[in-house]
Amino acid sequence: MVDLGQIPLRSQNKHQSQTMNCGPMPLNRTPLRLQSISDPTEPKPAWGCGHKLPVQKVNDGRTTPPESPATVLDNVAQVKYIETPTELDHYQIQRVIDVYVTPQGEDLGRVTHAIQNIVNNANIPANVRVNLRGMVEGMNASFKSFGLGFLLSFALLFLILTAQFKSFVDPLLIMLAIPMGFVGVLIILPMTHSTLNVMSLMGVLMLVGIADSNSILIVDFAHNLERHGLSPADAVITACRVRLRPILMTSLATIIGMIPMALKLGTGAEQYTPMARAIIGGLTSSVLLTIFIVPAAYLLVYGRGKREVEESR
Repeated sequence: MVDLGQIPLRSQNKHQSQTMNCGPMPLNRTPLRLQSISDPTEPKPAWGCGHKLPVQKVNDGRTTPPESPATVLDNVAQVKYIETPTELDHYQIQRVIDVYVTPQGEDLGRVTHAIQNIVNNANIPANVRVNLRGMVEGMNASFKSFGLGFLLSFALLFLILTAQFKSFVDPLLIMLAIPMGFVGVLIILPMTHSTLNVMSLMGVLMLVGIADSNSILIVDFAHNLERHGLSPADAVITACRVRLRPILMTSLATIIGMIPMALKLGTGAEQYTPMARAIIGGLTSSVLLTIFIVPAAYLLVYGRGKREVEESR
């Protein structure tokens, strides 16, 4: 730092002769040139412009200003250490400062939530904006896409069941099995230390169709028994007893087929492990709860209407 402040500063016109004109210059006349002073002790003249220009004589007869001490950098500037960015980044023309975060042992959603809390509690200036980019943007876009997919699947499933059963009540009874499957998903994911990610959401989407197929077997067979003269209570009880075997067979076949993938057995099985675990948990709870919830709702809807018809007679 000391050596930097001692850098000498020199003018580019050091050896050039200096001339000075006082007042307007007459035409066809040369400018006045300063001549040397014979006696150095004699006072130097003050010219009409108010400047004193010391001169000296050189061998060739020309006059040049005398040599002056060199001016160093410390005399004209203050040299000190400061901190400046070594790299300037821009994103869409705007100046940005990137802060990179690499999660280790934590899921991306938890890290994103923690960072968002820190940003919300920080005192950020008004001209500064904090945006989470990278994998967070992809995760949020995937969740939005799956949310839209769930809504479309529910609407499409309801319309298909309405056209199939020619009723608005039966589709609602059948779709009661979907929340029962969500219960198992919410239980098995924390138990197996899995997260709600894209693959587990795909498993939930597949679970919607499998769970509804079990409810369709019960409701459709109960309606067929009612057409043969059975009461709603006897029809739904018989339907559960008869249809329990195919429901267990299809569900157990799916669960057993997903076990190797859920246990990460095989090359590349880690990627599909959350999906397999979501299907296993959701299908197990759906089978156990569907054979109780759907028949009970069926009996409440159609048994009550049957009793009202009989009472009216």
